[in-house]
Amino acid sequence: QVQLVESGGGLVQAGGSLRLSCTFSGGTFAIYTLTWFRQAPGKEREFVAAISDRIIDTNYADSVKGRFTISRDDAQKTVSLQMNSLKPEDTAVYFCAATSIHSYRDTLANKYRYWGQGTRVTVSS
Repeated sequence: QVQLVESGGGLVQAGGSLRLSCTFSGGTFAIYTLTWFRQAPGKEREFVAAISDRIIDTNYADSVKGRFTISRDDAQKTVSLQMNSLKPEDTAVYFCAATSIHSYRDTLANKYRYWGQGTRVTVSS
């Protein structure tokens, strides 16, 4: 059974940076598309960034392009999200998700079978 565990959330001032990590276990990491979603209070879960298996294609939400970078380390079985120039509107719980079926272009949360428990990011103004 695939398990995902996020870390790295916290409180940061606007304009600052954070790096989130997600550790994968229980499956063949290399075949999975890994994705970050986020959910702000009172809002639906939304797509943030995805990275494909093997070929290393990436996809970003327009709201984070140029500020966030997703990467993966197949040897360490981790996926990371480097978040720079953070804004108060980036405040949310960030979730790592995985799929071995769907594409890195799939941005709908219901496409993803495996989820982490989330890590909270708070950006103060």
